[in-house]
Order: sequence, then C-alpha cells, then structure tokens
Amino acid sequence: MRALRVKILAALLVGALTACAVSAQSPTMTAPVTKEPEVPFVPTNEKVVDEMLKVAKVSGSDVLYDLGSGDGRIPITAAQRFGTRGVGIDIDPQRIKEANENAQKAKVTDKVRFIQGDLFNADLKDATVVTLYLLPDVNMRLRPKLLRELKPGTRVVSHNYDMGDWKPEQTIKVSLPSGDHTVYYWVVPKPK
Repeated sequence: MRALRVKILAALLVGALTACAVSAQSPTMTAPVTKEPEVPFVPTNEKVVDEMLKVAKVSGSDVLYDLGSGDGRIPITAAQRFGTRGVGIDIDPQRIKEANENAQKAKVTDKVRFIQGDLFNADLKDATVVTLYLLPDVNMRLRPKLLRELKPGTRVVSHNYDMGDWKPEQTIKVSLPSGDHTVYYWVVPKPK
C-alpha cells in the first residue's frame, strides 16, 4: 500500500514538473486575464488625440503608455507622427486584437506593442508619457500608482476626467460636433 502511494506521489510530481517545464519554455503562454472591463470602450476622437499629444509635447524620444488603450489609436498616432515608442494596455482581448491589427495597417509594429492586462498591475517604470480615457473613480484609484511608480517629470494626460485634488497644469477644451471634451495635463512632481 505504501509503495503504491509513493508511486502515485512520484507520478504527480513528474506531471507537475513537466507542466512547469512546458510552461517555462513557452513565453507566449500567460495566465488569461479574467477580470471584466471597468470602463466601456469609447474611441477618442482624433481631434482630442491631437490635443493630448500636443499638450504632452510628445516626441521620438518618449515612451508613451496608454492605459485602457482600446483600439490603440493614441500610441499608433504618436508612433506615426513623432516616432514615439508606445505600449497600450487593455483588459479586453478583443481590443488588443483590434489594436494589433491597426498597428499592422499603420506599419508601426516596430514602435508599438499592446498588452492584455490589468492597468493596476502594469509596470509603468519606462513611461515618459501616460495617456488615459477612463472614468473618474478609476482615475482616482489609479492616481496613487501613477504618483508612486512614475518618474518625476513624466507627463500624464487624461481625456475628460480629472484626478480629484491633483491640480492639472493645463486644462484644454476641445469642441466637437458631439459636444465639448476636456483634456487634463499633469507632470509627476518630485517626491517631497
């Protein structure tokens, strides 16, 4: 009986080790994100995208992270116009698929990449510019992460929603046929 238990445990251990080895050899295998999107996908109008990139003074030396990147239009536009490297993060696999297709059509796959993931778990340390079109409560929950993880001098631009008592350095109104939109601009301060 004891020998049978030892054989069963050994078989389970070999199976677990084999699964770990296969997983380690396949870098494309990642745990799927099962969390539902907190923000509905609403594309940012190109005129608003232009203002967001303009106020942030985006250039070819920047690394732009778009949190809740949707169809990828902000990093793709920055790459096309300024040669900016970009990373889009979205929880919705359909949006990631669409963003990758859009990057291929725009011929900027050497400049941008899109990651399916939770923006609250994203590693933002390389960002010099962060763009957002989220909801007020999401912005407020995200703000401590931005202030903690982004380097001083990193520019943050939000479409339509502010960050509570973190006063923006600039607020720009963009008039569209569908109504007015607001672009908020901050620079991450040095720690006190």
